[in-house]
Amino acid sequence: MTWVELSTRLAHILIVDDEKTLRMMLSHAMQKEGYQVIEAISGEQCLDLCQQQLPDMILLDAILPGIDGFTCCASLRTMFGERCPPVLMITSLNDQESVDWAFNAGAVDYVTKPVHWAVLRQRVRRILQATWAMTELRQTMEHERVLMEQLEIANRELRRLASIDSLTQLANRRCFDEFLHQEWQRLRREQGFLSLILLDIDFFKSYNDTYGHQSGDECLKRVARLIEETIKRPADLAVRYGGEEFAVILPNTPLEGAMHIAREIHAKVELAAIAHAGSRISHHLTLSGGVATIIPSHQSTLEDLIASADEALYRAKLQGRNQIAGQFRIYCSQEKLQASPEPCEPDRCD
Repeated sequence: MTWVELSTRLAHILIVDDEKTLRMMLSHAMQKEGYQVIEAISGEQCLDLCQQQLPDMILLDAILPGIDGFTCCASLRTMFGERCPPVLMITSLNDQESVDWAFNAGAVDYVTKPVHWAVLRQRVRRILQATWAMTELRQTMEHERVLMEQLEIANRELRRLASIDSLTQLANRRCFDEFLHQEWQRLRREQGFLSLILLDIDFFKSYNDTYGHQSGDECLKRVARLIEETIKRPADLAVRYGGEEFAVILPNTPLEGAMHIAREIHAKVELAAIAHAGSRISHHLTLSGGVATIIPSHQSTLEDLIASADEALYRAKLQGRNQIAGQFRIYCSQEKLQASPEPCEPDRCD
């Protein structure tokens, strides 16, 4: 026996008829089929019983005192919507208008009086099987919907994890490459500023040698948090660039604004006063930073921006570390040049 067939055998059927004899005959016929039976003698009682507990099916007489079967059926549909159990109308009316009225009220089928018991049994069985099959289908669809939602959540988490550095929880190098390329293409169309900050912890190898790699990991996490706290705009991206190097991508930001952000990060790290006994320039942890700005064009590449930021970082280290250096290496028009606080190289202007 299938699950649907088993479910129909356990079904609760509400019989609504004011004629005691017919109600008893219907009840006996349904119990003989293995169904559990509830009885009501009026439309009002039917509605009350359904509000307490919905049956699996209703055998409803069309002609009832007070609320007739048609009105009762329509009320059930209004009250319970998709949860409304299937209604089989039992009527002595066999004209087209009454049949249409029954279906318009929400009945799924009807039988006429005098009741043909074999026909009634088959119709009840068919309706219950169809109802339970539909219920099973809805449950399967809902289960699949939930699984799809869970799969989408899992995929989003996998995509997030694929773009996050596991130690610092900043974006990783892969995310850096994708985001920088995306912003390069966009700002090349818009002819907007794109700035990049590269930051390096001074003498970090000595820090690991002095305090151990576990402390070194905690130090990297703390610096990452300080960088993230400084980045205010959702459009900006903080990245663990590699090892003890960090990067910040700042779309629509001229060199002046990028230098301000870099110096703010530098100041926060200084204020944190993280002990660094292995440093050759301070008793506390320090950063060196390089900042570069470019207006993307067809004559330049994003590698130019990275190289410029790297050159600025190298210059900061040559000048004694624990400082920020910046440069505006850009293929630009004179009009754009005037918007920047730093001059570009004359031989690289259009």
